[in-house]
Amino acid sequence: QPAVHAARGFESLPLRHSFGAEPRLPARGAGAVPGRELAALAEGSRRSFLVVGPNALKHLPSWGRRDNVPLAMSVAAQAPSAPPQEAPHGPVPVPDFEVVPRKGLILVGIAAVAVIAGIASNKLWPLDFLHVAGGAAWTIIDLFLGLVLGPIMGRLSIPARIEFTTKLMPKMVLIMPTVVTMTLAAGWQLGIETGNVYSYAPNHGWVVASYIVVGVMAVIALGLLEPANIAVLIELKKPRPKPEVIERLMKRFMYSAGILGAMQIATLVIMTKIASG
Repeated sequence: QPAVHAARGFESLPLRHSFGAEPRLPARGAGAVPGRELAALAEGSRRSFLVVGPNALKHLPSWGRRDNVPLAMSVAAQAPSAPPQEAPHGPVPVPDFEVVPRKGLILVGIAAVAVIAGIASNKLWPLDFLHVAGGAAWTIIDLFLGLVLGPIMGRLSIPARIEFTTKLMPKMVLIMPTVVTMTLAAGWQLGIETGNVYSYAPNHGWVVASYIVVGVMAVIALGLLEPANIAVLIELKKPRPKPEVIERLMKRFMYSAGILGAMQIATLVIMTKIASG
């Protein structure tokens, strides 16, 4: 039951609150108690009074006015509750994943055995196949990550980005070192077999250019891209991963992939020139 308090310069109208009955204003004349006394009485006895709406102010008697100022009702009613503040967001749920997929190690072992066998055989076809297959996989992955997946991931929401990262990055931990090692090892042995690594070879200049481009690509792939990949996965494994750290590492990963994708175009030009003689 709201209580009515006297405001400064105004008086409060004493009206008892009766449930189920219409409130009645006190009649003018006998029995009407001045507002000052009623305000004091309300303060002393803490009596409860009925709230009079704004439409009832015009019906108030003259004793309820001071200096021709209409009666004002000050109501200590319960203030409207403020809109509930949103609870602080908890950590974004991270799906369970393996930093290094153990099942993928089987395929990595098969690729390593194939490279060793191809180098040991020292035959043109196995070396050519391993070099071309590894280089093609390296080129496609870099172009796809840098030019396609990078812009898409930048527009995803944080939960979707984290879920996508936990699906992609563990596989990249195994794929990138495998294709880089297979391409470089088979390519060097292939150059020895064809004689292009020797200074007297007609394509030696193009081979040296490929050394420079591929060497820079290997440094970026194994020195920037792969460490950023592993760092993202380690951060996601923490109880409370930091989104700003993941965002920074993912940018490094995607920028590295974009640079590698651009350099792969130069590699394609060099390799096709060498192959065509």
